[in-house]
Amino acid sequence: VQLVESGGGSVQSGGSLRLSCVVSGFTYSSRYAMAWFRLALGKEREGVAAIDADGITTYAPSMKGRVTVSRDNAKNTLYLQMNNLKPEDTGMYFCAAAPSCSGLNLYGRTYWGQGTQVTVS
Repeated sequence: VQLVESGGGSVQSGGSLRLSCVVSGFTYSSRYAMAWFRLALGKEREGVAAIDADGITTYAPSMKGRVTVSRDNAKNTLYLQMNNLKPEDTGMYFCAAAPSCSGLNLYGRTYWGQGTQVTVS
């Protein structure tokens, strides 16, 4: 199983980025919950957004209204559209897949990508 993120980069405050996460080697990925997490320097990893197998989404309060998570099961791809980015959004963004989720918490064996860096200045 491989999760590969892309789309990170450096943007100015107020800018936008669209992250992608392509899943491979995973027969039942469409039935898995998927989520985005981020890890900022000096902080613990935090959930950003999650989407379950039925398309129900959950967002971190700090990101709500500025991000949209979506999935294209035909393409085995998870997306995160981020708008109005702030310097505090800087960090490494990871995607993850798990059998189920409740809010931003994933349950069961969880697969992780290697991350993509987002820097907002």
